[in-house]
Amino acid sequence: MATTWKPVDEHGTLSAGDRKDLPDSAYAFPGKRKEPLTDARHVRNALARFAQVQDVTDAERDQAFANIRAAAKHYDIELGESDWRELVD
Repeated sequence: MATTWKPVDEHGTLSAGDRKDLPDSAYAFPGKRKEPLTDARHVRNALARFAQVQDVTDAERDQAFANIRAAAKHYDIELGESDWRELVD
C-alpha cells in the first residue's frame, strides 16, 4: 500500500486548536483526520491507540498502517509489527 503521509515537522507539538490547520497528509487516517503523525510521540501514540480507532474500514487501516510505518521510519522508530492486524488482536 502506498503512503499518503508527508512530514509536517514545523508543527511539532500540537494543541487541539492546531490540529485543524494540519493537512490530511499529516494523519495516519487521512480521510477521517484521525491520529496525527507530526512527531515521534504522536507516532507511538497512533500505534498504541490503533485498535481503538472506530468507524474505519480494513482498507483505511491498511492505509493508516502504511502511513504509520512511513512516519516511524522518518522519526527513527523501530516497529515490532509488520501488519496492523498485530495491533488489534
